[in-house]
Amino acid sequence: MGNDRFEELETKIAFQEDVIQKLDDALASQQQQIMDLQIQLKHVTSQLKTLEAQFPDSPEPPPPHY
Repeated sequence: MGNDRFEELETKIAFQEDVIQKLDDALASQQQQIMDLQIQLKHVTSQLKTLEAQFPDSPEPPPPHY
C-alpha cells in the first residue's frame, strides 16, 4: 500500500514538472513575441515621424459635410 502511494506521488510530480516546463516554454515564446512587437512598433513609429516631417503644416481638408 505504501508503494502505491509513493508511485502516485511520483506520477503527480512528473506531471507537474511537465506542466511547469510547458508553461515556461509558453512564457519564453510570449516574451520573444513581445520583444519582436516592440521592435516593430519602434520601426513604425520611426516611419510615422519621417512621414510627419515630410508634411509639416499641411492642413487637413474639412470633412465633406461642411
